[in-house]
Amino acid sequence: MLTDIDTWVLDLDNTLYPPGSALAGQLTHGILSTIAEYYDTDVAGARQIQAELVAQYGTSLRGAMVTGTIDPHDFLSFERRIDYSVIAPDPTLATALTALPGRRYVYTNGSAYHAEQALGQLGLTACFDGIFDILAGELIPKPYAESLDAFLNLFGIEPTRAAMFDDLEVNLTLPRERGMATILVDGSGTPYEQLDRRHWRVRDLPAFLQLMVGD
Repeated sequence: MLTDIDTWVLDLDNTLYPPGSALAGQLTHGILSTIAEYYDTDVAGARQIQAELVAQYGTSLRGAMVTGTIDPHDFLSFERRIDYSVIAPDPTLATALTALPGRRYVYTNGSAYHAEQALGQLGLTACFDGIFDILAGELIPKPYAESLDAFLNLFGIEPTRAAMFDDLEVNLTLPRERGMATILVDGSGTPYEQLDRRHWRVRDLPAFLQLMVGD
């Protein structure tokens, strides 16, 4: 189905592990707690501020950097307190990823530290050739063109020979315009559904990857 693909680009959160996991809950709690402390507000106020920052700047971190003076490493320090053992190894996904021909990358709006910890717990570290995080993108997140261009340039990726997986449709719009095959991993519906010639919606990521290599 995607025999012309030699580069596989996968988001991390809610893509390589299921949405609604305890890890996602810890991330949300950590971000809100950091915002509440930095802006001197309660949880309700932090939720409102986060929504405004994400809407205007793409991520809470970038918004806090633009509107204030917080150090990005200070903002992300909550990750050091996360219990990553709440996600389990996924050998089926590891096997499916390893079977994909060519290169494989994680492209995340989170930090490399977070990605490394999560991949290690999932048993997926050896499946990937590199990680592109929010710091590598100079705090400019998906779905902005500056982030995508920096990612493509860093790893020398030809978009028309790449496939990108993400749990947010907004993050796939620009890659699709650039010629990438795009796969929305949203945890709903049938195991996989083709929406367009090079665009799919996927619930069962390992099954879809196995299909890509003809298993």
